[in-house]
Amino acid sequence: MTRTTWIEALPELLTALGETAWMTLGAFLVTLVFGLLLGVWLRLSAPDGLRPHTLTHQVLGGLVNLTRSLPFLILMIVLIPATRLIAGTAYGPTAAIVPLAVGAIPFYARVVESALREVATGKIEAASSMGSTTAQIVRKVLLPEALPGLIAGATLTLVTLIGYSTMAGAIGGGGVGDFAIRYGYQRFNTPVLLCAVLVLVVVVQVVQTLGDALVRSMNHRR
Repeated sequence: MTRTTWIEALPELLTALGETAWMTLGAFLVTLVFGLLLGVWLRLSAPDGLRPHTLTHQVLGGLVNLTRSLPFLILMIVLIPATRLIAGTAYGPTAAIVPLAVGAIPFYARVVESALREVATGKIEAASSMGSTTAQIVRKVLLPEALPGLIAGATLTLVTLIGYSTMAGAIGGGGVGDFAIRYGYQRFNTPVLLCAVLVLVVVVQVVQTLGDALVRSMNHRR
């Protein structure tokens, strides 16, 4: 059998890259919404938070730690029934969004909690003394003050999701990971495998560079 060159495999690689973008960005948007909500809840319910509640904080923290402790590949397998229920199938890029989001939400929630914890207590107390409600303090003090940290954490989360997406290819999730396995590893085609790796490296570098630039611009405005 004639070995496929990386140029001949380029159309398939571009298709795989589109699948990776779809599953990664889909999971990223879900993660931003639910991770932000969970992170805020964790911060508010902490012993030194605006609405301290020990039981709520311990339960949420325990669930976050449990999910984060599971290797992603195992998490994908465990979530197959839920993925099939939500997406209608357990395979393909769309189905991969479910485990990707479930794996990333606890990670980003901890990032959010940490970023909110860095906000100066004096600003929170000043807003509270002026009669601001908890929701107003969150919207007008906590989130704006923590924005650079939230953006930096979001960038890190997106890079992590790109890495997770390659593992999704191992069980039929599609994307560049699946391409690298089928066209590179299984066919002992090192050039094609290296081409897939290079594409992922470039994507990660671009994402990280843009994220860092956005964080710097936010810091200069402060």
